[in-house]
Amino acid sequence: MPLPQDYAERVYAGVLGKIIGVYLGRPFEGWSYQRIMAELGEINYYVHEKCGVPLIVTDDDISGTFTFLRALPDYGNSLALTPEQIGQTWLNYLIEKRTILWWGGMGNSTEHTAYLRLKSGLKAPHSGSIATNGNTVAEQIGAQIFIDGWAMVSPGDPERAADLAKRAGSVSHDGEAVYGAQVIAAMEAAAFVEHDLNTLLDIATHLIPSSSIIYRVIADLRNLRGKEASWIKAREWLEANYGYQHYQGVCHMVPNHGLIVLSLLYGEDDFQKTLMICNTSGWDTDCNSGNVGCLLGIKNGLAGIDAGPDWRGPVADRLYIPTADGGRAITDAVTESIHITNIGRALQGQEPLAPKGGARYHFEFPGAVQGFRVEPSTAVKGTTVLENVAGHSATGTRSLAIRYNRLAPGRVARVYTNTFVPTDLGDMGHYDLLASPSLYPGQVVKAAVQTDAANADPVKVRPYIRVYEAAGTARFSVGPEALKAMAQAVDALAPLYGPEVTLKAGSQHEFTWTLPETDGRPIAEIGLEVAAVTGYVKAGSLYLDYLTWGGVPHVRLGKPVQFGKMWSQAWVNGVDDWWPWWPAGLRLMQNEGTGLLMQGTREWTDYEVSARVTPHLSASAGLGARVQGMRRYYALLLRPGGKACLVKALDGEAVLAEASIGWEFDTSHDLKLAVQGNRITGWVDGKQLFAVEDNDRPLDGGAVAVVLAEGTLECGDVFVKPVA
Repeated sequence: MPLPQDYAERVYAGVLGKIIGVYLGRPFEGWSYQRIMAELGEINYYVHEKCGVPLIVTDDDISGTFTFLRALPDYGNSLALTPEQIGQTWLNYLIEKRTILWWGGMGNSTEHTAYLRLKSGLKAPHSGSIATNGNTVAEQIGAQIFIDGWAMVSPGDPERAADLAKRAGSVSHDGEAVYGAQVIAAMEAAAFVEHDLNTLLDIATHLIPSSSIIYRVIADLRNLRGKEASWIKAREWLEANYGYQHYQGVCHMVPNHGLIVLSLLYGEDDFQKTLMICNTSGWDTDCNSGNVGCLLGIKNGLAGIDAGPDWRGPVADRLYIPTADGGRAITDAVTESIHITNIGRALQGQEPLAPKGGARYHFEFPGAVQGFRVEPSTAVKGTTVLENVAGHSATGTRSLAIRYNRLAPGRVARVYTNTFVPTDLGDMGHYDLLASPSLYPGQVVKAAVQTDAANADPVKVRPYIRVYEAAGTARFSVGPEALKAMAQAVDALAPLYGPEVTLKAGSQHEFTWTLPETDGRPIAEIGLEVAAVTGYVKAGSLYLDYLTWGGVPHVRLGKPVQFGKMWSQAWVNGVDDWWPWWPAGLRLMQNEGTGLLMQGTREWTDYEVSARVTPHLSASAGLGARVQGMRRYYALLLRPGGKACLVKALDGEAVLAEASIGWEFDTSHDLKLAVQGNRITGWVDGKQLFAVEDNDRPLDGGAVAVVLAEGTLECGDVFVKPVA
């Protein structure tokens, strides 16, 4: 079917609905209806503050949904995508016991069980089948909670969405779990073109066996809705007939799927009421609420979300996706919506969307703020507000209005968005936030701004970044106590300013700023500062048209003179252990298999990475470039027998070239690896050993890594810069 004209905006509404639903239900996940009513009452709005937890959190529902879908672009956006390839995507982006999943153990956590099957070499769909893992493990809820993306790349095509959902779900699940996932995916895909709930249910249930429990529970609930007007009594009926007591395991598909259908049937097509029923009813609240929010977001668009209370303001589009691709961990609903939209367009043979020339922050969806917030320390409460508005853009249709007032001398207004782990992160529970900064020294920032023609007073405007400064941990402190101190430290933020301009009423300006070296300190935020020129500015508006950056970093990723917690967190840890406080640089340990300590982003394309490496006992040790996860990268490695190798990891390892150089353990060697186009070049101790061209599915961009297999190595400062 042709793509709907409002396809991208409806995807954005679906993504918003997903994350709003998850954030709403996460604080009381697993609670019973009785406990929720006793301690919280009906869930009509966010309750995170009552529960003493942050609103914006890492969560498997969000991380898995937007990660596993990357199998499509990673394998050429082909509809021939197989469960085995989706399983490879799991192995690439997951870091065992650290990212995305609930790592609850073999036979307890369905996803952990499937991961261990994949890791051992069992291919999907066998990794998730009933024959392999049994009914109880295979029929838990996970196939459903990760499924929304496959629907959003199949607008108006429920058959394709259900087919993709089956392929994706079968990596870890089988039976009723896959049927439930197919129903949700089919309903969401059809919701792009069909708005009647009963028609959506008809479409979806025709795609699963009529003998299945999922089919039966949907039919029973639809029949009940015709006889029982109270959702509370309907919930009681569902618990009695399909509740947890009827199914084994930690979180079975059938009861939770029933709650999704019940909330939709009784929610009267109202976003708030439907989420209230879904969350107040208990069980797996964040999972169920996320699926419901996504479906209603797609079906009713942004207007449906905005019809009730302010769901979007506190969220500000923010979400986290911790994976082995750490540069995409700090992201937002607009960015992820464009990724999804462009997969859907690619499947239709259409060119990708690139709003405002592909700008990172473009604000082209109504209400979108893309994580921008007012810095509270620089403005009196309420004196600066942000608003997405139509117009005031040279290359698009919308912009971000910065409304300021009461700017006296010495008082400024600052607005910013995070480029790395935020200072107000809070306790993430058992889902860690592994991330790299998305912005680095040497890259070029561009931002376009306009002032309102009605502004009475000129203002000074300049871009700025803030970097994390260590809280007093000395560079050469050694031992576990130094590591403990670093982990407990709260790093401060220090600003660095870009070029300043004075803007009169009705003027515009484009900033271009090459970011300075930061001595290894990670960049936490980027934003704009507005200040009075002289005297007192009563009120005015500045419009941010877009903000973006690009180019190759020119950066030393070694320790700052004072290093601390946030410096170490900028490295995405895919090794068994490492000591960031080690005086010689980095000390890594890997017990089995290959581990990577990674930093950077997928947007890095042509560059060179270099470091001094000292392998001790190891099966291989060296540097990686264009790292796209745990199993997709180029690497220059030292291997036993005095060999140096240039390898490519992509669904297995291929040796592109090798040479005997006679190196030995416990000796230090300078490695340099350059990637430019499809040409990969490697040097050891200043001597060029390799220069090869990769013409078979070349990797086009990615982070850098220290790579280690089965042993220990020390690595000095890692340098990244443009190819010489």
